[in-house]
Amino acid sequence: MKTAQDSMRPSTIVVKIGSALLTNEGRGLDGEAIERWVRQIAELHHRGFRVVLVSSGSIAEGVRRLGWPRRPTAIYELQAAAAVGQMGLVHRYEVAFSRHDIRTAQVLFTHDDIESRQRYLNARSTLRTLLRLGVVPVVNENDTVSTDEVRLGDNDTLAALAANLVEAEHLVILTDQEGLFSADPRKDSSATLISSGQAGDRELLRMAGEGSALGRGGMRTKLRAAELAARSGTTTTIASGRRENVLKDVFSGESVGTRLLPQQAPLAARKRWMAGQVQLRGRLQIDDGAARVLRQDGRSLLAVGVRRVQGNFSRGALVSCVNADGVEVARGLVNYNAEEVRRIMGQSSDRIAELLGYVDEPELIHRDNMVVLVD
Repeated sequence: MKTAQDSMRPSTIVVKIGSALLTNEGRGLDGEAIERWVRQIAELHHRGFRVVLVSSGSIAEGVRRLGWPRRPTAIYELQAAAAVGQMGLVHRYEVAFSRHDIRTAQVLFTHDDIESRQRYLNARSTLRTLLRLGVVPVVNENDTVSTDEVRLGDNDTLAALAANLVEAEHLVILTDQEGLFSADPRKDSSATLISSGQAGDRELLRMAGEGSALGRGGMRTKLRAAELAARSGTTTTIASGRRENVLKDVFSGESVGTRLLPQQAPLAARKRWMAGQVQLRGRLQIDDGAARVLRQDGRSLLAVGVRRVQGNFSRGALVSCVNADGVEVARGLVNYNAEEVRRIMGQSSDRIAELLGYVDEPELIHRDNMVVLVD
């Protein structure tokens, strides 16, 4: 719940710019485009907005600098390209923002920074301090050390996580498309723009297409990012970065792109951290009755409602709870390890001591350590 002091805070927004907009389809960084976006961000900054910029482009710029004809597939080559390209990307932003008397800071995240509760809190404190000091953080995933097994996935997801960290009111994802269409407009001339909707709407996911060769994220990842951002009460706009003064238009109330509204009240900070995790340690398949009481009654998960256990997790690990169709219902911190859960699943809580020889907690996942996801 927002206090009177919260309502007086400057509006915080996150702007994400995709690779296709930054790199001229692979022909190096588009300096003129960067200058245009920086000018728009500077205007918002001087109007009192606090802005976090999430920028793709480091790998694409590295590929150009290294003279490679296309983006590589080997992880060590991608990491090398990221290391080379990040230098040019950050320098461009530093120079461009300095023309508007705005300081910038480079912030690189890895999955470990989000998975660890302590590092998550440290990252949140750092970003909030930078914003309070009037600095524009330029955020990217640390591709130089991340691997496919432990990466956040794409910068759309990273932008949503940044929105969670700073409790942003608005996330703007700039792409090479006008927004979400009813079908792929590049293939279907009858496709119409979806001007607004609810974050997490499965029908919108069905409409989404695929992404460009330079980046990792397509429209589906943008919709999933909007769903993730909505957990902190953030509204997401997906719009074309090729539109002149697009940011000014978005924050002047004009109808631009696709605006996705949160469906529920913001989650508490601890539950927002759980909801934002992209690497889960295990999965519990639960029956229909358990799924119903979790969603409708907000109750804890008991062992009797579990039908199947996947993964080899320890006590306190973050696990996913899915229904019979594999749809995620909730996620939370489990009170028993995987082997213990296999021994007590399907059993009532009063049999835990008999089956394990001890009782740690009567609940498998307590409701205070669980976040229920939107249906």
